[in-house]
Amino acid sequence: MKKSSCALALAMVLAAVCSAKADDTFVYAVQISAAVQTNPPQITLDWEADPFGAKSYAIYRKAKTDTSWGNSLITLDGSATNWTDTNVIVGSNYEYQIYKVATLGYTGFGYIFAGIEAPFTETRGTLILVVATNSAPDLSNELSRLETDLVGDGWSVIRQDVSSNDTPESVREDITNYYWADTNDVDAVFLFGHVPILQSGYLDYDGHYTRAMPSDTFYGEMNDDWRTPANPTNGPSYLPSNVALMVGRVDMFNMPGVGAAIPFPSEEDLLRNYLDKDHNWRNHLIDVDPRALMGDRRGSDDGALAMAASGYRIFEPCVGPGNTIQANIQDDAPVDQSWIYMLSTGSWLWAFGDGGGEMNSISYLGTNMPYQTVLSTDIVNDNAQGVFVLLFGSFLGNWDGQDNIQRSVLATPTTGLACVMSGEPHWFLHHMALGETIGYGTRLTMNNSKLYQNASNIFTRAVYIALMGDPTLRMEPLGPPANVTATTTTGGVGLNWDSSPDSVLGYHIYRGASPSGPFTRLTGTWVSGNSYVDATATANTYTYMVRAITLQTNPSGSYYNLSEGAFATVTYNPLPAFINVSIGLSTSGSPTLAWNSLTGANYHVLSATN
Repeated sequence: MKKSSCALALAMVLAAVCSAKADDTFVYAVQISAAVQTNPPQITLDWEADPFGAKSYAIYRKAKTDTSWGNSLITLDGSATNWTDTNVIVGSNYEYQIYKVATLGYTGFGYIFAGIEAPFTETRGTLILVVATNSAPDLSNELSRLETDLVGDGWSVIRQDVSSNDTPESVREDITNYYWADTNDVDAVFLFGHVPILQSGYLDYDGHYTRAMPSDTFYGEMNDDWRTPANPTNGPSYLPSNVALMVGRVDMFNMPGVGAAIPFPSEEDLLRNYLDKDHNWRNHLIDVDPRALMGDRRGSDDGALAMAASGYRIFEPCVGPGNTIQANIQDDAPVDQSWIYMLSTGSWLWAFGDGGGEMNSISYLGTNMPYQTVLSTDIVNDNAQGVFVLLFGSFLGNWDGQDNIQRSVLATPTTGLACVMSGEPHWFLHHMALGETIGYGTRLTMNNSKLYQNASNIFTRAVYIALMGDPTLRMEPLGPPANVTATTTTGGVGLNWDSSPDSVLGYHIYRGASPSGPFTRLTGTWVSGNSYVDATATANTYTYMVRAITLQTNPSGSYYNLSEGAFATVTYNPLPAFINVSIGLSTSGSPTLAWNSLTGANYHVLSATN
């Protein structure tokens, strides 16, 4: 790749400043955080100063679903490090872009989705759960629990079982049929187990050779614009049209842990363990430090690619300034400063790592000689503790290979839940800081062309862009209430529950006709105590759901956050109403009884004599 004069100038400056092999790639991002207040309403954006100087910062704002940024709100001098937006209201959210022009000529981009007491999301649409049943024959209990967890987070779930021996086309046909039957609600697909993999395109993203790539984007594109002949190289290399669905995959096929001191567990056991981690995360049974680990060996790649800018750009709105920690990626880095050592001895909400790649390794992030390599077996055996992980290296995009390092993140014992290959193209996940799912950012990244930018962002809309992990995961889970009970009372259905283990404002109550929903919220404002009476219930069987709510505050502002739901099912038979009885005498002197009639009631008259 040809070097620009600006990139060369920057490389010379950085070489003089840094002794590490990698450049200070953060200069190609604008690292933004936000502080908010309600009276008067305002959002103050703060960003890290460029150590080599900036000429200007242009700030843009749009609504979340807008497809363009429009004109800039303001352009600031290069010495600026903050700006306050007073044209905001409480209960809303706003997306900002900051475009930097640096003194040395390079550019940087930053993004944040900020809000002031932004509203909670209680319904999220319909998810198609595609399960390769031959991968997981004995996971019925865990999969049933997953469906309950999904319902508790606001999803409707359609389960579709397939075989790993099916064709990708037949699996996609099932998905498209569900989608076109309900285009307003079907929004995501979760591929669980060894769901068939489509190979498509003819790409060389890493400079080694052109090849077809695994393409889960195929399962999100619903317009039938994807040509799928027997020869995968005749299929598209880039998206023929936007993907409509969020797509994520959890696939533990061909993960034996070659070379590990202790081989990896079986495919089924790895899948079971992932479902356990998924459940524990959703219910806030896993605690991690709100910080990020950066291992950037590749640096700016001559100012053109700057893979790690993805991490710097995402991390700041999620964990805030000063909470992105650098691993030592020099050739002679001490073991205890290496990326894999730091990732395995502490907990991390986010992590980024790049270097020279192989299918199951990345150089200069580990301790294996001669290139200080980290192996997929190190990720698993050392129990790397990053929840959401971004990686880049050669061959990593071929995630369907044996012991692929992306999928190894999902195979860790306790923490790893999602992994993506970011850098070609860059990923944009900043919406997660205000309660969005990782699937939302996945779809946004898949469809992105120029709306979200890096100084250079090649291979946008490539068919190999993929999320390894559950697409419905959120960044800040809230502990739900427990032990919900529902009983018949004189005033309706009485609900009681144990408190959330977290600090919460209260609880919202929902009612549905079945455990799978849909659910209707009964409470206008949250209940601050631990009980509630549904006085509107009529004779029927109901499932009730209780969700905790809190005002979550983080480096992107504040938003109302709902927990998973806790459930109770009851058959409600209203207690009999009082009957007004009057006693009289007939003309013959016999006693008479009269009473008010109750709909659906039968009457029996008993008499007794002394």
